[in-house]
This record gives sequence, C-alpha cells and structure tokens, in this order.
Amino acid sequence: MKILKLLNKVHLSIFIIIISLLTVIDLKAEEELIDIWKIEKKEKNKDNINDEELLDNSTINNSTNITNDYDSVEIIQNLELEDNKIILAGIYDPADNGLSMEMWSNSDGNEIIKIFNRLKKVKLSNDSKKILDIALLTNSYFPKKNMEEEIFLNFKFDYLIDNKNLELIEKYLLKNDNYNNNRIIKFYINHYLSNSDLKNACKILKDINLYNDNYLSKFKIYCLINENKKEEAQLIFDLVKEIGFEDKFFEKKFNLLMGYINENDNELSDKNILDFHLSHRVNSDLNYKPNKNTSKIIWKYLSTSNLLQNIGEIDLENIEEISIIENATHEKIYEEKDLLELYKRFQFNINQLITAEDNFKLLPNYEGRALLYQRILLSNSHEDTIELASKLKSSFIEDNIGDAFNLELSNILSEINIENVPANYSTFYQKYLIDETSEKEKIKINNKIIHQSKLLNYFQGKSDEKKLKKDLADILKNVKKNKKYFVSSKDYMILDSLISDGFEIPKKYQNLFELNQSVIPNDITLLINNNEIGLVLLRIAEFIGEDKLQDIGPETVYFMISILNELNLDKIRNEIILKVLPLKI
Repeated sequence: MKILKLLNKVHLSIFIIIISLLTVIDLKAEEELIDIWKIEKKEKNKDNINDEELLDNSTINNSTNITNDYDSVEIIQNLELEDNKIILAGIYDPADNGLSMEMWSNSDGNEIIKIFNRLKKVKLSNDSKKILDIALLTNSYFPKKNMEEEIFLNFKFDYLIDNKNLELIEKYLLKNDNYNNNRIIKFYINHYLSNSDLKNACKILKDINLYNDNYLSKFKIYCLINENKKEEAQLIFDLVKEIGFEDKFFEKKFNLLMGYINENDNELSDKNILDFHLSHRVNSDLNYKPNKNTSKIIWKYLSTSNLLQNIGEIDLENIEEISIIENATHEKIYEEKDLLELYKRFQFNINQLITAEDNFKLLPNYEGRALLYQRILLSNSHEDTIELASKLKSSFIEDNIGDAFNLELSNILSEINIENVPANYSTFYQKYLIDETSEKEKIKINNKIIHQSKLLNYFQGKSDEKKLKKDLADILKNVKKNKKYFVSSKDYMILDSLISDGFEIPKKYQNLFELNQSVIPNDITLLINNNEIGLVLLRIAEFIGEDKLQDIGPETVYFMISILNELNLDKIRNEIILKVLPLKI
C-alpha cells in the first residue's frame, strides 16, 4: 500500500499527536500525559464485540466478582489529592437534591448488590427510575465496604444502558470524560449507528478525550474517513498498526474507502454493527436475510436502512419465517400493524371465524393468533371484542412475545368506552389501555380537604412563610368545624412535611391530629441513622417498583414522605407530593 509522505516520518507523527493531546486535554505540567490513541496489544479474540450484549444486556451479577466486558478497559482514573484518592462519577451536583458526596460511604457493598439484583428483575416505572437517576448519577464517593470501585461503576453503566436514555448517557460521558467509559461509549455509538445515524454516532468521539480500545479506534478512523479527513484517518490507522492491531476485514474496507484499491467487495460480516455497516457501505446491493440468531442490533439496522423483507413477501407456509417476524415485532423491529397485516393474509372459512374463541388453540400458535385477530375485526360487540383481545394478548404472552401486541391492543381498547367494559375485564382494560394524557395537568384547589387545599402552593414554591401560616390556620379552622372530617394519610403527608420544614400547628388545633407518629420501618431507620442515604434511595425505588406513584397505596407513600422528611430531601419529597395528592384537571 502506498503511504503518504507525511506518514513516513514517525517522529513527526508522534510530535503531532502529543501537541494535539496537550491542546485537547489541557494537562497541567506536573500531571502525567495520557495518549488517547494508545491501544494495548490484545489477543485477536478480545477484539470481537458482541453488540447485542452491548445494546440489550447488563452485567449485574449475584456476587462481587463483577468485571468489565473488555479486559483492556481501564474502569476508572484515580485522581489523587494530597494523600486521599478522590473518586467521583456522575452527572448531578449533590446539592441539587440536598444530598452529600458521602451518601454511599457507609454502605455495605453486599447489601447494595442484593438490592440491585432485586431491582434488575423488575420492570421499573418512570417514577422509580427518577429516584434511581438521583441515587446513581449524583457525584459521590464510592462505597468503601465489600465493593470495588469497578463494580459500583458497572452498576451505573448497567442502569444507563438498560434505560437507553441517550440524552442522559451523553451528559454522563461529557461530564466524566476523564474516565475510560468504553462500554457506555460503545453502547451509545452502536445505538446511533443501528438507527442509521452516523452523524450522532461520530459526534461523541469528537467530544470525549480518553478511551483505549480497538473497536473505538476503528470507529474513530471510519468517522474521519466519512468526514473526508483521510490524512488524520491514515495517521491513526498507522499508529494502531504499529502497536499490533490486526483486523483483515476492517483493513480491506479501510483501503476501499481510502481509495487505495478499486474492486467489488461482497464480503459481509455481522460480527458487530460497525462491520455490518461497512459491509453495506461498500456494497449498496447488500442482500442479507436475518434469522432467529441474528442480533437485535443488526435487526434494528436492517429496519432503519430499509433492508427488511417486505411483509407481503413472507411465505405463510414458512413457520420459522413467521416466528422470526413475530419475535422481531416483539423487539420493536417491525411495527405491530405490519404483523397484523400479515395475520390478515391467512385464509379461514366461515365456520372457523364463527368458532374462533373455541378453536384457535387447535391451530399452530401463530395461525391461532391470526384467527383471533380476524375475528376481532368482524366483531360488533364490545364484550366479544375485549374477550377476544384478551385471548390474543394471552397467546402472545405465553410465547414470550407479549410486546408484539401493545400499541394495537391499546388502539382496540380505546374504541370501547369504559362504561361498556364488562366487570370481569375492567382490570385487563385499565392495564393495557395506554393513557396518553399529560401529567402536567392544572391542580384543582379544594380548601375543604387538607391535602387538596392551597397549602399545596407551598410545595410548588408559590407561597411565602407569612401567607402559608395564614392559609394553614384558615384550613385547620374549617376542618375543626366539620365534625365528620377524617384526617387521612394524605393529610398527614402535608402536615408532617410542613412541621419538618419548621412550621408549627397552632395549639388550638393540635388535638385534631396525632402528628409525628413514626411510620418508618426499623431497617430504614437504621440506614438513616448510619447516614446510608444512597441505600435508602434504592429502597424507595424498590418500594415504587413497577407502579406509578399515583397507583401506590397512601400508607406506602406516607412512609416514603416520612423518610424523605427525616433526610431533609425536600426537593424529591415535593415532587412526590405534587404527583400523588392534588386533584388535577
């Protein structure tokens, strides 16, 4: 291969790299210079990257023996200050939520792992995730007992990857670019590339300074070629080759894209998403037929690049092909409406359609689902429709492809008014009807009830101390007049919170309430007394679990509010109060 004259001057190349690094990293004179392109020489098998694992799986284990997927990755850079190692990795300032950098310092790593493993088994609600965001992504010192820093950092990585919040991941990477966050970077760039968005995939590699990995180096080289910065691409390619990088597939694609060779190249690799993309890049007529072993990330790329087989071309006699389509729909590769269009192509006689509820189980599962769906289309009874929809949903769930019928099920249910739902299907109806109403509804004030009164203005930051005292006195006066008024757990949430913030209940009303009655479980009290605030937040996230806050019993919400009052975490407390207490219109 012909090498550019610039590249023959090794010393000049090294000089350029050093100057570039000094400009980007802005190291102080006494600090050690870090070469961001230095790549450890690895065995060939360690260069293989399982993109499906990067995109969809996490690595929380049941023991403390948790390691990074890539042996070459330095998990964290220790920044030394005097005699102590200061180790932080997060997004939020502790003061933003009334927390401290010591929030994890006193906790036992074994207990943290147990809770993480329990949380891992649950499909957490958005409300639970908001608590975990704060717990895991607040800058803090790491736990000191029974947990290595790598393990705790991996919990953060797993959480970010599992939730696929690209905006949050980007913030994390930009705020922690002194660490080797290779697994997160790979997930981020692979996600964008699987969505055929090379621009955003490459952008993060410009903004972060430190990584040390063959796959990321290949991606960086390709991004430079794509931006027509071929001299820079060649320079980095030569440097990684000098220190032992070997990848014949990538090297051939590199030579083609650089224009060093000009030939047809139909060699295809689906080892990882970058290789697959390069296969497509140099061969626009790529013909790839996925199967049940094809990784999810390749499926996604096929979908976003319009390379998927047309539903209308699926052979209805090919059981494996239909099964693949159903699974791909479950993984949100095909749209649900496309799968239902496939079901409409099946031919059934009138007797089969009439007796679909009884006979669908006599057919292969996929064909039984097609029969039920066609019967739903013919139904003119709300009761029949919801019963058939319930059976169809159960059939998907039994085959572990329940997510292949979510949006379209909700569309079917939305055509039925709740008054027309049979009592025995009310739970099914409420569970699967997707509520698209905005949570940012206007609060309706009702001064006859404490927890719906204008006292709520205080928790929105709309009431000063003088006005609040007057409002409190007025509302308690009204309550005292109402001999039938029952003070509920929701009322106590308001009153206890005000007392926690330094307000006093006037003496003439104190006999109405049994205030400051502890509802905090003993195990949580012990954590609070030991200043294990991070672990307490994990427990709160666990209490919420799969539920929306509005659907949790008031007693459970009350003790969560009591915990937050005890910890003086007013911002988190106020958000929960405003979510569960007010009437909204």
